[in-house]
Amino acid sequence: MKKLLYPITDWVSTKRGMWITIIAWLVLTVGLSAGPMLSEYKTTNFQSLPDEAQSMVAEKKTEELFPNEQGTPGILVFHNKNGDINLDEVKQILNGIIAEDIEGIETIVDISALPPQALGGFTSEDGSTMIVPMELEKGLGNSQYSEINDKALETGNEIAEDLESTEFYITGPAGIAGDTVKLFEQADFVLLIATVLIILILLIVIYRSPLLAIIPLLATVIVYQVVNQSVALMGAGGLEVSSQTSSIMSILLFAAVIDYSLFVFSRYREELNKYESKYEAMKYAMRATGEPVFFAGGTVLAAMLILFFADFRDYLNFAPVFGTAMFFIMIASVTLLPALFTLFGRKAFWPKVPKYGQETEVKHGIWGPVARFVVNKPGISGGIVAAFLVLTAFNVFNLDFEFDTVKKFPEDLPSRVGYEIVEERFDKGELAPTTLVVVSEDAFTEEDTKAIIDQWQSYDEIASVRVSAQTENAKAMKLGVALSMNPYSTEAIDFIGDLRSETPELLEELSINGEAYYSGVTAKLLDEREINNRDIVKIVLLETVLILVLLYALTRSIKMSIYMMGTILLSYLSALGLGIFLVDVLFGFEALSSRVPVYAFIFLVALGIDYNIILASRFIEERKAHKVKDALEIAIRNTGGVISSAGVILAATFAALTTMPIADLFVFGFIVAVGILIDTFLVRGMLLPALILFFEKDQKTAEAQQN
Repeated sequence: MKKLLYPITDWVSTKRGMWITIIAWLVLTVGLSAGPMLSEYKTTNFQSLPDEAQSMVAEKKTEELFPNEQGTPGILVFHNKNGDINLDEVKQILNGIIAEDIEGIETIVDISALPPQALGGFTSEDGSTMIVPMELEKGLGNSQYSEINDKALETGNEIAEDLESTEFYITGPAGIAGDTVKLFEQADFVLLIATVLIILILLIVIYRSPLLAIIPLLATVIVYQVVNQSVALMGAGGLEVSSQTSSIMSILLFAAVIDYSLFVFSRYREELNKYESKYEAMKYAMRATGEPVFFAGGTVLAAMLILFFADFRDYLNFAPVFGTAMFFIMIASVTLLPALFTLFGRKAFWPKVPKYGQETEVKHGIWGPVARFVVNKPGISGGIVAAFLVLTAFNVFNLDFEFDTVKKFPEDLPSRVGYEIVEERFDKGELAPTTLVVVSEDAFTEEDTKAIIDQWQSYDEIASVRVSAQTENAKAMKLGVALSMNPYSTEAIDFIGDLRSETPELLEELSINGEAYYSGVTAKLLDEREINNRDIVKIVLLETVLILVLLYALTRSIKMSIYMMGTILLSYLSALGLGIFLVDVLFGFEALSSRVPVYAFIFLVALGIDYNIILASRFIEERKAHKVKDALEIAIRNTGGVISSAGVILAATFAALTTMPIADLFVFGFIVAVGILIDTFLVRGMLLPALILFFEKDQKTAEAQQN
């Protein structure tokens, strides 16, 4: 690795190399900026499930048998909070929306053509609410859902303002999808601004130098633009980029570039005391930090590429996007970062400018005493930390998953308001009915149809079953199954899973020689849960093995690699356990999205190992001239300041995700921030050094024991 990196970093550290590097990055940035924009290719209706998932097979089968009937359903909600709903007012609003002939709306049930007894099925028992189904055209994206919903809401609410009592909302899958788009559009800008401000303030507070805050941010802006435009080109080439992936990618990029900037300029400050020339100082700074920083970036890159093995497409989508980001971050860490710091030289550290020969060692503040305590009392320091990590890790057994994401939307969002009105006053299954398609080798008779409806309605968990379509040859039938429970709930998912397994036996009992297919929201959530559970095991095993191999390549010690990896896995479990407790106590999240543990694992393991690599690399460097205990003390105190600063900034960067009104990202950002702080101060600062002291031996001692 050194043979590869030294020529590059040595050349970048020269005056000519510095200027060529900076100019090359600027030319690349400007050139790529002339291409397509990433916003043109981001999608919020990203299909998470693989094509072979049972619900996706069912959806395809339904479309094949019943073409043009697979548009996204929505629910128009009319509500009077003070009494019975006024039917005339409902008709006025509906007629106004229908008259607008909004592009993208396939059908809206015409309640004026229904007999009075039929209207009862659309009205709540207390008489306060009426729901009217609508269906959007097939093949629309979520951004189009948002436009359609906005137009319908605008038209409906304009009419409702002149009426006495009726409130109007849109919910159901179409309403929820449209509002999700709005949340991401509003949140992405807030996230970017919050991230920049947090980093800028923390850098200035910690280092008390404006340039040390501006230079890393300048590098980040350049890399951010290069990565964004590169991903946009991939989008133009056919890659789907989910909005969630894009949001998390921006955080990863800011976090990693700032992190590596701190490692570079921290060592550069040391070398400016030893070398008068700023170019020579950077040359030797990069000889010391180039390999561990590049290796740390490579570890993160490798961890991201493991996601290509995932079946869940949310994780699979991370791989090319995050892989591209980490590739450019790695290149920037050994080219752009040293070039920019060399350009500013000693001025970068103003007002505390390091002077040649003035001091030979950086002051270590609290890390000097901490280092002495850790190496002198490894049993106490390591034992206390290990006990804390194990204790908090046990809380993962209290982990509960939640799939009802609408409940985490802002309370005033129309789709959530409408959702809660329907949930409270109707059969909850009407929020998102399950579609059942039964295909038989023989034509269905009326008796067959009645037998199927009666059999399925015999379940307490099913509120109603209605035939919605039948093929011309009567050999395939489509039914709408409304559950008696919330279709997004864990109970509903469990029930559909059991029902799907029992269905072949049920059809056999009814003497129907055929197959059944379940699609819809609940069936998809069932598949998501099953595939996600398989992916968790696969990702954890593959990433653990891969990172172990990479750590061995760096340390040449299988023992050190194992306990470095072990501490990271333990700290991940601790962060997850502690995070579950804190998000419940502080924010009221009693259950998490099933994606959160995987997101947290990917980032905590990949980024957390960076700090262990920086410490271990410095320890290996110092061990060449010192005993294990002395080398470890030097490594702790020399890396303590920069790693703790990097950890605080990295944690704060991920904490910026708590500005997002999307529950998945909020909880993910919080848990990763907690995990990074645990890694920074407890694992890297105390537990790992204690393990090194217990298991590593001085070379002379080892040789004496062998003799």
